[in-house]
Amino acid sequence: MTQTGQFPTLDRANELMSEIIDEIPSAFFDDLHGGILLSPDKKMHRDSQVNRPLYIMGEYVRDVLGNQIKIYYGSFECIYPNTTETKLRELLKKTLLHEFTHHLEYKAGLKDLEVKDAEDLKRYRSKKR
Repeated sequence: MTQTGQFPTLDRANELMSEIIDEIPSAFFDDLHGGILLSPDKKMHRDSQVNRPLYIMGEYVRDVLGNQIKIYYGSFECIYPNTTETKLRELLKKTLLHEFTHHLEYKAGLKDLEVKDAEDLKRYRSKKR
């Protein structure tokens, strides 16, 4: 357990992700060929503004190698540098479930979350400073 003000290490974040993954129904993983990757990197959205950075916390990737969920540890560390382990676990779980929703909707031919994400991005862009 980390102290307040000490962001959990990447190794500990991997352990937390493993715990979270164990809680998810196995059917969610169908057709997730590339599995789940906890990347040490931070990732900025291409529309990120200098005075209002927009980090990507996770993404659902579909490419020639198959489907994969990527979670960006570095983005969490940038946005929540003083978070506790308990809070990081909540944030990782929320992000992972968001990306699983993209995966499951893709398999079902739906785009509800994709539309919502696009609306959120449109709101972000409209608040340029």
